[in-house]
Amino acid sequence: MNTDVKNADFVITRVFDAPRDLLWRAFTEPERMKQWWGPKGSVIVASKMDLRIGGTYHGAMRSPDGQVMWAKFVYREIVPPRRLVWVHSFSDEAMGLTRHPMSPTWPLEMLTTVTFDEEPGGKTKVTLRWSPINATAEEQASFDAAHGGMQGGWTGTFERLDAYLAATPPMS
Repeated sequence: MNTDVKNADFVITRVFDAPRDLLWRAFTEPERMKQWWGPKGSVIVASKMDLRIGGTYHGAMRSPDGQVMWAKFVYREIVPPRRLVWVHSFSDEAMGLTRHPMSPTWPLEMLTTVTFDEEPGGKTKVTLRWSPINATAEEQASFDAAHGGMQGGWTGTFERLDAYLAATPPMS
């Protein structure tokens, strides 16, 4: 039996060749998020945002195999253009809380923290941190075991963001 449980947050960082203000808008304007959010091959089919403390984002993503997954964010902290914090969960079309459609032992809620740090040359370092909230031992174990998959998913998402930023004039 392995008793060495990680219980580690998932963290991914990437430096983007774009100004911080543009990265901030890419995360806080739903029409921009639709252009890049989600793993490669996915398409955002719904995207509504009420960007305020206690406000929500509610969106749906269609995977390449046609499955639609809904997500809900509840914003906890908004510090333009430096930091966003929200509670992230799977959802349904009516904004109800649901289990991960492919992992019934996934944590119901995760705290997401995204920071935007200016780097030399007009670049921006984005750091995303996921932490399960009130997870059972089984949910925490599922989260810990999925770090590799999350790394792959977020790497693909950030590649899409990179492509979006490259095609978007900084002042648009």
